[in-house]
Amino acid sequence: MLHNISLPPQQYGADWIEKFFCNQLPATEHPYFAEICDLKVSAHLLINRSGELIQFVPLLKRAWHAGVSSYQGRERCNDFSIGIELEGSDDDPFEPVQYQMLLKVLRSLLAHYTNLQAEHIVGHSDIAPGRKTDPGPYFDWALLRNYLS
Repeated sequence: MLHNISLPPQQYGADWIEKFFCNQLPATEHPYFAEICDLKVSAHLLINRSGELIQFVPLLKRAWHAGVSSYQGRERCNDFSIGIELEGSDDDPFEPVQYQMLLKVLRSLLAHYTNLQAEHIVGHSDIAPGRKTDPGPYFDWALLRNYLS
C-alpha cells in the first residue's frame, strides 16, 4: 500500500517523519505536531525525497499505516499489507529517485512474495476512499504499471 507523508505538511528534508514513526515527535516544535504527536502510526518503509529507503517495521510484522480500511472485501488492511510511505504530499510531484527506489522495492517484493501480484499494489485512497487521498494526484501510476508489467 502506497502513501505520502510530509511533516510539517508540504515541508521536506527534516527527520520529523522518522521521529513520528518512532513515537518521538516533539509536540512543541510545530503547531501541527501538537495535533498528531499522540497518534501511534508506523509504516514498514519510507522513501524520502532523496530516494533513501528507511525501514521501520519488519515486513512480516503489522505496521499501523492503513487505519479503517478494506481491500477486496477484507477489513483491517494493517493485518495483511505492507505500508510504503513516500515523502511528499498530494500537492507536489514525487522525485524521480523516489520512483527509482520504489520500483526496486516493489520488484523485490513481487519476487519474494509469490502470492503478491502487481495489481495488488494500491494507494491508501483505494482502501480508504473518501477518508484518504494519498498517494495523491501526482503519483505516476502509469509509470509504476508499465514498469511492473
